[in-house]
Amino acid sequence: MSKVIKLSAPATHEFWEIPVLFEDEHLLALDKPSGLLTSPDRYDPQRPNLMKLLHAGIERGAAWAKERGLSYLMNAHRLDFETSGVILLAKNKPALVALANLFGTEKPAKTYVALVHGTPVNPVFEVDAKLAPHPVKIGLIRVDEKNGKKAMTRFELLEKFRDYSLITCRPETGRTHQIRVHLRQAGLPIVGDELYGGMSLLLSRLKTGYRLKHNKEERPLMGRVALHAEQLSLPHPVTGETVNISAAWPKDLTVAVRYLRRYTTA
Repeated sequence: MSKVIKLSAPATHEFWEIPVLFEDEHLLALDKPSGLLTSPDRYDPQRPNLMKLLHAGIERGAAWAKERGLSYLMNAHRLDFETSGVILLAKNKPALVALANLFGTEKPAKTYVALVHGTPVNPVFEVDAKLAPHPVKIGLIRVDEKNGKKAMTRFELLEKFRDYSLITCRPETGRTHQIRVHLRQAGLPIVGDELYGGMSLLLSRLKTGYRLKHNKEERPLMGRVALHAEQLSLPHPVTGETVNISAAWPKDLTVAVRYLRRYTTA
């Protein structure tokens, strides 16, 4: 069975080869690329999204769907547009219901890695701050202790550089933009996360004597939200056995960290 699912959006001339991370008769876990929505955007329904592309592939009998005998596929959770990594899908309705119950009880253990501006005061810390949509700015989430919903994330310093850090993030709840807002609250905005105070990572800021070729514009090493869903661990909804799913770092994050290691020191 193919270990890659090929999807395309003719309207936008985009193409994705999405690795399969885990699969059995009930579950399918994929490595979602950055720059692809999980499901339709209510404000821009025409933008390509993973679930719509998968459903279209099933309907037209794409090779990856045919060889699996797929007639049903639904996501059990979501990843932000720019976030890459593990996303879990159910192949049948009973599995989806069971997964929804699991995610509702916060049993799945999610581990993300984030590249952030700054260095935490303590190598291990947590942010317990209620979150709610901003009352005026659409799509923005803010800390709101009065009207917000409970949200807690545990963090651990993975590696530090000059002016930047790699942080392991383990959300205990699953609120929209939770990790991004909590890191901003901690004074550690995620690289590339302009919505919450982050900036793109440029080689010119790291390398002494950096020179850009004439009439060329510098391309960032990391120009999107530097957040990756690295691991997901949960009891299987049918067998009850622990399932551990991992997604390797994407190329842009790997390259960014390589340059940080080369040109910056903690």
